[in-house]
Amino acid sequence: MKDFRDLKVWQCAHQITLTVYRCTRNFPRKETYGIVSQLRRCSASVAANIAEGCGRSGNAEFGRFLTMAMGSGSELEYFLLLARDLEYLAAEKAQEVLTMRRMLNRLISKVQTDRENAGQGSTRSVNRSDRRARAFAKC
Repeated sequence: MKDFRDLKVWQCAHQITLTVYRCTRNFPRKETYGIVSQLRRCSASVAANIAEGCGRSGNAEFGRFLTMAMGSGSELEYFLLLARDLEYLAAEKAQEVLTMRRMLNRLISKVQTDRENAGQGSTRSVNRSDRRARAFAKC
């Protein structure tokens, strides 16, 4: 498998994790082991699952880890909404991260489709998705 650091999908997930860590620095201290921990863990889990899947053998295992990354992304979305509603996170910042997360979700879906098509010998879809991946490269 390819080095996960070369994957645009991992790079985007990593940027989201860094953004979440920065956003949660000024949350109330009482939330250190609550929402701060949850936001940081699920955001890091997205990138970690992509990295782990990349280190596994075969497209099926990689696809399984991409699915787990998408689940962690949904968890992240919920905690971002909760942080916004509790007024720990400005609505604009929450929307920025949510937009990044949705872009990442589309990119993960595209990578999954490409992996499945690559296993079936289709290169046309892979080439088309390379263009889409480049469009999502800026998270």
